[in-house]
Amino acid sequence: MNLVIRLKWLISTACAKITRRSEKSCKAKPWLLAALLIASQGVFAAKTPTILVFGDSLSAGYGLKAEQAWPRLLETELQRRGKSFQIINASVSGETTAGGLTRFAAIQNKYPAQLLILALGANDGLRGLPTQTMQDNLAKIIRSAQSKGTAVHLVGIQIPPNFGPQYTRAFTASYQKLAKEFQLSFTPFLLAPIVHNNALFQADQLHPTAPAQPLIMQGVLQDLLKQQAALFK
Repeated sequence: MNLVIRLKWLISTACAKITRRSEKSCKAKPWLLAALLIASQGVFAAKTPTILVFGDSLSAGYGLKAEQAWPRLLETELQRRGKSFQIINASVSGETTAGGLTRFAAIQNKYPAQLLILALGANDGLRGLPTQTMQDNLAKIIRSAQSKGTAVHLVGIQIPPNFGPQYTRAFTASYQKLAKEFQLSFTPFLLAPIVHNNALFQADQLHPTAPAQPLIMQGVLQDLLKQQAALFK
């Protein structure tokens, strides 16, 4: 039963039970229609599976409007393909894995999700924070999500060799180890589709522009469709 038919049925039933009077008399109660509409939206929204995106400025859409960021585009694209998902973008600019770990429990309780897209670590790398600590923080988030029955898609990032090749290799390997240890679906490098095109970065040469967002979204989407096929069938 679609939403419009369901609403009509609810309204007619409520009118019959509450007023036992004419249709005109029932229509004189606008609060009834409003209340039923709100209640029905809640019922139907609750049945929509949720994807939680948990990242930093690269996922928050730094310098862009919220609707331009790749997570919002992902929701639109999935709906276009007939796959109804609600995407909650809980990404925060400047977030480290430590900060993310601190707030994840509250976010997880507020937005129970079928899938977590975990895209943290860039700020750890830019600050030269210990890679083992970063890996441990991400592992705790992953365990917390999986303990609730939430599938996890890990999104990695690559950093410039500012802290030397040894640090850079260890940083990249952290994501690979986590994906293998927890058997996660995995996008190795979020910015892979745009990394060689400077025109797709903002003036700081760190954050992607609006035209870059659809390319980033498609990169993540293709990995999801291949590696989380059961969720998206």
